[in-house]
Amino acid sequence: MKKIKIGVLCPSEIAFRRFLPALQQSQYFEYIGVAVADAIEWFGEPTPEQIEAEWAKAQKFVDSYGGKIFNGYGELLNAPEVEAVYIPLPPALHYEWAKRALLTGKHVLLEKPFCINIKDTEELLSLAAEKHLAVHENYMFVYHSQLEWISEHIAELGELRLIRIDFGFPFRGANDFRYNRELGGGALLDCGGYTLKLAGYFLGNSAQITTSQLNIQPEFGVDIGGSATLTNDYGLTAQVAFGMDNSYKCSLELWGSKGVLYTNRVLTAPVGYEPQVMINIGDNEQVYTLSADDSFGKSIAYFGECIRDENKRVGHYAEIKRQAQLVADIRERE
Repeated sequence: MKKIKIGVLCPSEIAFRRFLPALQQSQYFEYIGVAVADAIEWFGEPTPEQIEAEWAKAQKFVDSYGGKIFNGYGELLNAPEVEAVYIPLPPALHYEWAKRALLTGKHVLLEKPFCINIKDTEELLSLAAEKHLAVHENYMFVYHSQLEWISEHIAELGELRLIRIDFGFPFRGANDFRYNRELGGGALLDCGGYTLKLAGYFLGNSAQITTSQLNIQPEFGVDIGGSATLTNDYGLTAQVAFGMDNSYKCSLELWGSKGVLYTNRVLTAPVGYEPQVMINIGDNEQVYTLSADDSFGKSIAYFGECIRDENKRVGHYAEIKRQAQLVADIRERE
């Protein structure tokens, strides 16, 4: 199978630490290189020190993974040998650079969230469909084998009554893009998106927001945390909570008529980590240690499948739109 040549738009930490190690194992893709923004592509006015630091990071990519450095995002997008791009830029920049990539005929793998609003999401999906190109939103946790295992054991809990999902982490510093409104910051678009995605996984396509609350931090002008309740057409309810000035928590609880299932690290299990799931039925508590998995690698593989399979590609358009709609519904309630 001929591999698809893929480049990276900006030498980000997640690209170096997670994406490229997973890509090395991919049967679908061949890494071509990484682009550093040229003088007019920077968000804001860069200092000479910032530019030097970006080039140093890009050189680290070359030293560790090969490929070349493209002098500008535009140079990478216009390179005829590049067929797909991975975009790990801050959320507010996703729309502009994904659109440019699609217009040059490239398939696009975007870090989550896909865009910061549903209007931009719908425009990109329309453009991708028009050009028969794949786009993918990198919520990699949904491809981890632990979710399949959990789904297979839900029946042991009896009739499912409630789903509870929590995801939050400590303050990461004022310079982090998550606390910058202009860069698409805010808890809803970051950790909140994870909880909504997992709630949608269990509730299905009819999941809808019924109540929500966002807590705005005046210092940064972004939501620092929030919560929401979702229901589906069958009356099943999911409660989610999220925050980025919290003690770390990453948990899923399924509460049924006969028992309870609980697990942690359900959204962030790294390569090599063996998830543990507790099932409590009556007085019987049992802990299961599940197999480790590479969710990032599987997410990349799914992107490759979407490129080659039109049905998967179109189906994923719909998944991305449903996720964007849940986020938009919370925004509209504020």
